[in-house]
Amino acid sequence: MTPMTPLTPSGAVRQQGAACAALGSPMYAALCVRVADDLDAGGPTADVLADHRHLRGPDALALRLLGAVHRLVLERRAGVLAAFYPSVGGTWADEAGWAAFRDLLAAEPDAVRAGLDLPPRTNEVGRVAALLGGLLHLPDACRRPVRLHELGASGGLLLRPDHVRCTGPGGTAAGPEDAAVALPDAWTGDVARLRPWPDLEVVLRRGCDLAPVDPTTTDGRTTLAAYTWPDQPERWERLRSALALAARVPAAVEVADAADFAASVDLVDGTTTVLWQAITEQYWSDGTTAGVGRRIEELLDAATPDAPFVHLALEPRRRGDDRPCAVTLRAAWGTGRDERDLGTAAPHGVPVRWG
Repeated sequence: MTPMTPLTPSGAVRQQGAACAALGSPMYAALCVRVADDLDAGGPTADVLADHRHLRGPDALALRLLGAVHRLVLERRAGVLAAFYPSVGGTWADEAGWAAFRDLLAAEPDAVRAGLDLPPRTNEVGRVAALLGGLLHLPDACRRPVRLHELGASGGLLLRPDHVRCTGPGGTAAGPEDAAVALPDAWTGDVARLRPWPDLEVVLRRGCDLAPVDPTTTDGRTTLAAYTWPDQPERWERLRSALALAARVPAAVEVADAADFAASVDLVDGTTTVLWQAITEQYWSDGTTAGVGRRIEELLDAATPDAPFVHLALEPRRRGDDRPCAVTLRAAWGTGRDERDLGTAAPHGVPVRWG
């Protein structure tokens, strides 16, 4: 088989634009086309991205740039560009919006570059629908108090599934009726596989990230908002609700590589240990991926009837793939084992199609 030719930087930006269009952001879809054209033409985009052109497609060059500019908008440091961003009350217009975006890159290249070094700090709340639904697939043997660990947790907004209400067809619902975060129409497909767990209890909320975001601070909230696409109000509403919840229900996110963090996860009698990840593996090195995989195998082998282990993941089927992500389950409880694909979901999580 002939190996695939790596995407050029402008090709990766165009690919991201197509994904933005498919995921309901006409604003970012249009911007990506303009950014790619300007990159090829050697315009201000080429200057701003000069030190980052080596990044691979999965490193999300386009989203880094868009997030860096959006942060300047949110901080009221983007001048007239703010008039075109719905997130601050503006209205997007392709021609005039692009002109203002390009002018900002030319006038403030260092301010934009400051946000390019780290991967997007996306903490999309909709992805918790995959985690909560995955937990509802567990057998009775695994229905113990949950010790929840997340790889690549960013701000840790997905570590509170017991405070989220998801609904699906036919009256399917899970989570408290007065939940702080509501995800309507979160599930489709074979929802009969989702068995109620009314007394779901999370007794440990722990995550890792190379650069954690603290959602209880102004800087942290601004960072998470910057990577929420400006023309998607439903995602903004989810983020607002999740930030309010984070202020009430603490969760710890440690500075750690995913493999090192996975190595620290252990099993405790009387509880179910859950290791969870969502759209993060594409940012890992090969060594980190291998280390996480080894630790998952060790934990599966070490699980006992008194200390089950569960690995749940929402990841693209291939690195860089912008098509539906797979929701996968691997669980062991000493006398039993379950490994399967549970369903698929969009990269932003909802809706999850089960079965």
